[in-house]
Amino acid sequence: MKTAVKYSIIAILSLAAAAVLLFSSLGFVVSRFSRTPDKADVIVVLGGDNGLRVRKGAELYRKGYSRRLLLTGIDERFYKPGHPNWRERMSMSLGVPRKAIMIDTSSKSTWEEAVNTSETMKKKGWKSVLVVSDPPHMFRLHQTWTKAFAGSPDTFILVATEPPWWNPLLWWMNRKSFQFVISEMKKNLFYTVMYY
Repeated sequence: MKTAVKYSIIAILSLAAAAVLLFSSLGFVVSRFSRTPDKADVIVVLGGDNGLRVRKGAELYRKGYSRRLLLTGIDERFYKPGHPNWRERMSMSLGVPRKAIMIDTSSKSTWEEAVNTSETMKKKGWKSVLVVSDPPHMFRLHQTWTKAFAGSPDTFILVATEPPWWNPLLWWMNRKSFQFVISEMKKNLFYTVMYY
């Protein structure tokens, strides 16, 4: 009887340790697909940010990684082409000429951003893209863009921003990163069912 209790306690402790390890490693899992940028035909700055992604996109432009910047996730209901929205204005204030900025107003999700960018690349004859977003978004982006680019010779590199709130080891200690990671885990499950 004592042996059975001993093995039960060991099994419970092992499962608890595995659960803690899995939970702790989620920060590395969701952010692992970020890469060093390389020259590309276009830089795509994904929507849903507060300016951090725009800053990174402009930085990549200024460093010469591409001559084009495509801003996605802009709601067409509120966009007026003759009046730059805040993301365009911010890009220009960070050194990106207005003529280098393009707008995608039709994408309303990560999936649509990938599919619509792929279509735009085909139309324009572009072959490579840098995709800018936040670290916890990288895993879903990798899965999504791989699926959207399947069968195409076009390539993408995911480039992460560097938010002050992000730490892949201690992500669960910051409210913003905790919410982002948990949200991404849910969205990954949804995307697995719907798109992959």
